[in-house]
Amino acid sequence: MITKNTIDQVYETARVEEVIGDFVQLKKSGSNFKGLSPFTDERTPSFMVSPVKQIWKDFSSGKGGNVVAFLMEHEHFTYPEAIKYLAKKYNIEVEETEQTNEDKEKANERESMYLVSEYAQKYFSKTLWTTEPGKAIGLTYFKERGFTDETIKKFGLGYSLDQWEAFTQNALGEGYQLEFLEKTGLTIVKEQAGGANRQFDRFKGRVMFPIHSMSGRVLGFGGRILTNDKKAAKYLNSPESEIYHKSKVLYGIYFAKQAIAKEDNCYLVEGYTDVIQMNQSGVENVVASSGTALTPEQIRLINRLTNNITVLFDGDAAGLRASLRGIDLILEQGMNVKVCTFPEGEDPDSFAKNNSYEDLVLYLEENSKDFIQFKTSLLAKEAANDPIKRADTVRDIVNSISKIPDRIKKEIYIQECAKMMDISEEVLYNTLAQIDKKEFANAQKIKKQKQKAFEVVKPDPVEKVDVQYEMERKIIEMLLLYGNQKQEFEDLVLKENEEGELVLEPEIVEAKVYEKVYLDLQEDEIELTNEQFRTIYYTLIEDLNENEEFSINAFLSKLDQKIVPEVSSILMEEEQYVLHNWERKDIYPKEKQHGVAQLVDETILTLRCNLIKNRIKKLQQNTEGQNGDNSEVLEEIVNYLQLNKLLNAKLNRVLS
Repeated sequence: MITKNTIDQVYETARVEEVIGDFVQLKKSGSNFKGLSPFTDERTPSFMVSPVKQIWKDFSSGKGGNVVAFLMEHEHFTYPEAIKYLAKKYNIEVEETEQTNEDKEKANERESMYLVSEYAQKYFSKTLWTTEPGKAIGLTYFKERGFTDETIKKFGLGYSLDQWEAFTQNALGEGYQLEFLEKTGLTIVKEQAGGANRQFDRFKGRVMFPIHSMSGRVLGFGGRILTNDKKAAKYLNSPESEIYHKSKVLYGIYFAKQAIAKEDNCYLVEGYTDVIQMNQSGVENVVASSGTALTPEQIRLINRLTNNITVLFDGDAAGLRASLRGIDLILEQGMNVKVCTFPEGEDPDSFAKNNSYEDLVLYLEENSKDFIQFKTSLLAKEAANDPIKRADTVRDIVNSISKIPDRIKKEIYIQECAKMMDISEEVLYNTLAQIDKKEFANAQKIKKQKQKAFEVVKPDPVEKVDVQYEMERKIIEMLLLYGNQKQEFEDLVLKENEEGELVLEPEIVEAKVYEKVYLDLQEDEIELTNEQFRTIYYTLIEDLNENEEFSINAFLSKLDQKIVPEVSSILMEEEQYVLHNWERKDIYPKEKQHGVAQLVDETILTLRCNLIKNRIKKLQQNTEGQNGDNSEVLEEIVNYLQLNKLLNAKLNRVLS
């Protein structure tokens, strides 16, 4: 259990924009930051971060909250894991009671798998540095690759002993369960005749490369065998599991994310050693697809940090043409692509090892070509003087251009292609139109297949506005934003004038917003009907009453994490209009803080009017079908109607 002191320290120190900036590329937007949603596939920003309020809101998915909520939502952390992650980031010592074997057993499946993976990484690393086989085989291999001690430790590299059960027996001895060792793929369990099970280490006799998530958690491993055993695969990866999905992971993303955002470019390579060697050389904005074909999920992972990808190919890559398919995928995601090939016989690993940082950077800058230039030169060589192959080459390039969502970019690339291939733009536009037409026809066909034949679609009923809900939400918003502000309010006192008519006479009072709201609701005996709002309301009133300096961040730390997204939605409601850049259209929305007192008065009055309306409706229902004397009830209804008329007149509303 983490102590309250540690949790408070974490909330006080952690900056939401800094933490989220490690996962999403954020750009300044007024007093806030905006970026692409990390939860949905989008091309225009709908994700907002408020440094002032220390919260975030994703308008495309509806998610939101504080810094802890982001880590729980994005990285699937538990609350304690999120606190520990932030403590580690900001060098805060975590005070907690030691985790017992019983605690480990109680941890849920995902947590248990993470615990096992983290233990495995530490075990393999310790084996590398402290055992004779580890030093003689594993460490020697890494040193021969040119990796320094610092680099080996940074990437958490290790060694798995060439023994059948060394790791498994060690893990079981430390209290980790076989169930989770098997589920993470670290241990293989085989049934034998007679019902007995045999277990052995998956990565026996391999050097180990831990695969980290964007937040630095160990998700799985890649293991390289060092013997010439032809029956064994050279590289072996962890199998798919609850925590490891290779199509959604990029090797090195944890170590590269800040450099990618800073450089506004990501170098994409093939292997683990390519990433490590380039990182050691000083080029840190580099990731690998871990030997798998590039996937849309991996591209979107990069897209959160930058819109620019440079794909690095080996000088003698046999599958270079096949690799070009990955470029089309990147283009489909609306990203900018460059390609760089190394001299024959070189790859990113060897080139980075044999050249200085300055020479490496210079080479990358001078040899990174726009994808259209690269593809044209590559395919043009193949086509040579063959007209049919040349026609296929042009069609291939136009097909790539068709993947680009941006119409302006499409046109520029068509013009570029026309010059390079010495062909008229008209022909290329016609080819592009044919491809687009064909794709549209295919999309329509699929759409029709999905639709049920002759299905009658009923129009959605018009949703009525729940006034009570909206006003209660507005009260929470006012308390959060302006609770401690002192304002002059116009109190309305019901009096009888000389003609005997009821009138509302204004009286000016000075009070804090939370005092005004609380006293008005108390006076009218109003209880918030929404359970979540009620919980937030009483916690807010208590907090505002006790603390002169109210902090939204500190307040959110006291709430149940299930309620935090609702508070975030309330606070960030107005921020979504910033995304539309109204100022560019000469539209300047009025800021709320210029009329706080009026806003409070109008909200309370509207809530009162709604309650009166509901009370009148209830009284009318009580009189229906009754033959007795209803004069008292009718008189009460008339009084309520008169009061309702006065309140609505104050709100400048005309009642029918």
